[in-house]
Amino acid sequence: MLVIKMKNEEKIKEIINKLKPYLISDGGDIEFVKYENNIVYIKMLGACAGCALLDYTLKDGIEMAIKEEVPEVKEVINIS
Repeated sequence: MLVIKMKNEEKIKEIINKLKPYLISDGGDIEFVKYENNIVYIKMLGACAGCALLDYTLKDGIEMAIKEEVPEVKEVINIS
């Protein structure tokens, strides 16, 4: 079980790293915090932190991209 969690966590980090340039180009950033109980915790930074479209970016962009590659993920939560 631990091996699967580690593989999923590495995959999640890879996906986040692929998304970073798009967020950075808009003045924002994303930081992986942890993966626990099939929930990914991230921290949105820069312009993303206060953006009115944060919920769309989080759910329709980041969460969807992660779930596509790691179906075990239930949710992506932004902690600030």
